Amino acid sequence: MSTPDRLIEATRELLWERGYVGTSPRAIQQRAEAGQGSMYHHFAGKPALALAAIRRTAEELRTAAEATLGGGGSAYDRLSAYLLREREVLRGCPVGRLTMDPDIIADDTLRAPVDETIGWLRGRLAGIVEEGQKRGEFAAGLDPEEIASTVLATVQGGYVLARAAGSPAAFDAGVRGLLALLAPDSPGSSAP
Repeated sequence: MSTPDRLIEATRELLWERGYVGTSPRAIQQRAEAGQGSMYHHFAGKPALALAAIRRTAEELRTAAEATLGGGGSAYDRLSAYLLREREVLRGCPVGRLTMDPDIIADDTLRAPVDETIGWLRGRLAGIVEEGQKRGEFAAGLDPEEIASTVLATVQGGYVLARAAGSPAAFDAGVRGLLALLAPDSPGSSAP
């Protein structure tokens, strides 16, 4: 792995573990096994390195989400695959956790890839709900944007509940509950 890649990967991990303030240049250098000169040769400073790390994290999340959402099967099957995919539940979402970091949220440049990724995911989920409506899987009266927001809220809220309980059981319960509500044979979700 190249020095810039090691620096970005180290920053990604530290942002996930410690947040922006807790991610010092020295900690990044130590984790990446890179010197101060290397860090500042490749990046203008901590904000530029953090932006590269956030962008890579966002890209990775999009790729993982698209791998399940873009798969075959019904709209319900794809939503189910997304909700049930393998996650490090007790670590939380690497992008979602950035929304709780006041330093990232206060910085328009650092927040932009987070906003874009969440917006992309909401749009992608809404599009799948619309496909399901056209195929008669979901009731025509459902609002795809609201269902997409509910899916995102279930995932992000599930992370919070699981971390608070120290167990992925709360995450799993939320996912099962949402899938039961969305199931084509549940009252109110399937088209008449």
